[in-house]
Amino acid sequence: LREPGLNLRVVQLFRDPRAVHNSRLKARQALLRESVQVLRSRHRAEPRGPARHQQQHLPLPPGLLGGGRPPQPQHRAEFFLGGALEVICQSWLRDLLLARRAPDWLRRRYTQLRYEDLVREPRAELRRLLRFAGLTVPPALEEFVVNMTRGAAYSSDRPFLISARDAREAVHAWRERLSRQQVRQVEAACGEAMSILAY
Repeated sequence: LREPGLNLRVVQLFRDPRAVHNSRLKARQALLRESVQVLRSRHRAEPRGPARHQQQHLPLPPGLLGGGRPPQPQHRAEFFLGGALEVICQSWLRDLLLARRAPDWLRRRYTQLRYEDLVREPRAELRRLLRFAGLTVPPALEEFVVNMTRGAAYSSDRPFLISARDAREAVHAWRERLSRQQVRQVEAACGEAMSILAY
C-alpha cells in the first residue's frame, strides 16, 4: 500500500452475516472443507496469552459435547459452518477497527462496499467504486451490473450459479429461511462487526 509505483486500491466487500450464514447453510457440503480450513486459521492466528475481550462462540450442536449418540452429519456441517462464520466475523471486526484508526494515506486507498448497497443502488455504487479506483464507467459495464442484479427471479437452490437474478430478494432471504435460534447465534457471534456496518 505504501509503494507509489503500484497505486494499489483495496475494496472490501461485506454482506449481512445472517445472509452469509443462510447462503453457507444452503451450500454446506460444498463449503465443509473450506469451513474446516477457516476454523484451523483461528488456531494459527490466536494470540498467546490472555484474550483482550471475551468472545461469544456459536454453541455446539447436540452430540458434539460428548456422550450420547454421535452427531448427525448435518449437525457437524452446521457446527463447522457456524464456527467458520464466527472466525470470518472476527476477521471483519479486526479490519473494520484497523480502517477506523488508519492514517490518511491508507484511508485514501481503502474503501468498503456492502453487498446490500450494491444491490439496491447498482449504478451509484459502481460509479463510486470506479471513481475510487480512478476509472471511468463504461456504459456496457453499468448495463451489465444492473442486468445481473435485476434478473427475473432469485434462485435460492443454486447459490454458486452466476446468473442474472433479482438480487434484492437475496438481501432478505435469510429472514424466511433461518430459525430464530440461528439468527440469535449469528448476531451473538457477529454483533460488533454488524453494529459497525449498520446491519
